[in-house]
Amino acid sequence: MCSGTSARRTRADHACGSNCSNMTRVCWWVCCLVLLVPDASCIGWDQWWTYDGISGPAFWGLINPDWGMCNKGRRQSPINLEPSKLLFDPNLRVLHVDKSRVAGTLANTGHGLLFTVDNSSRAVNVTGGPLSYKYQFQELHLHWGLHDGSGSEHWVSGSPFPAEIQLLGFNSQLYSNFSDALNRAQGIVGVSLLLQLGDLSNPELRLLTDQLERIRYGGQDQEVRRLSIRGLLPDTDHYMTYDGSFTSPACHETVTWVVLNKPIYITKQQLHGLRRLVQGEESTPSAPLGGNFRPPQPLHHRPVRTNIDFNKQEGMKHCPSMNREVYYKANSWGET
Repeated sequence: MCSGTSARRTRADHACGSNCSNMTRVCWWVCCLVLLVPDASCIGWDQWWTYDGISGPAFWGLINPDWGMCNKGRRQSPINLEPSKLLFDPNLRVLHVDKSRVAGTLANTGHGLLFTVDNSSRAVNVTGGPLSYKYQFQELHLHWGLHDGSGSEHWVSGSPFPAEIQLLGFNSQLYSNFSDALNRAQGIVGVSLLLQLGDLSNPELRLLTDQLERIRYGGQDQEVRRLSIRGLLPDTDHYMTYDGSFTSPACHETVTWVVLNKPIYITKQQLHGLRRLVQGEESTPSAPLGGNFRPPQPLHHRPVRTNIDFNKQEGMKHCPSMNREVYYKANSWGET
């Protein structure tokens, strides 16, 4: 238990009266709640944010002053990808991800599923594409919805997908580790894989979803061995890229995003397993873990580049495209 609760309540009353008077009623409540709750100083800030209600994405920047970028930033992620607004860049290279398999820990964090690579694993480097530096894979995030009509953070033509995997790595040429890089220039690469319903899932994805019953409750984790990050990627060299941010607090605008132009498959059974996961511990289970996605953020005139040449006529029939009628048709696999 933390001491000084009464004194803290007095300070909180004064602070809320003097500093929150110009806020809306909801914002005032958030401010006071953080200050008034007993033992608040014993609880990490990570436990204060959620994906809905007054602790949801619209209020992240008000909960903690260090998260102000979540509300004020102009290079925030995710975004809605509009095929008609993509800029073809002939200088973009093929993205390369090392073949090495890694071991790590898959955890139910209470906010989502997080796979973190073991330090003892051989480094998986991410190079090429829009990147000027070499990046080292560090963690995988999985976002999904409670129904098939939502789940992904990045959208295509105004429509979400049932789920999204985000592969995050740090700039290993400029920074020593992920923590050092997360709020530094050119610090992070994020590779987005949109997930589409199918009869047969990606085999590497199965290595993760096979562990779901062991991590049903918040705080539980499970070891995963010999996961191929490259094996998760769809069979395409085409992608979209833009400068953005982390999609959770503190929303640092240090991420170069690469959204691959083809989904991978996830089955209904795997989605059902994800939707059984809950936020709370086994002794106090609470809300479902699903619905853990931030809505698309304003683009604010940022360019979104692609290596897809829409004007190329020869062989066009067999080339991937961002047109929803071809590869990306949200929630319904398009014909090719």
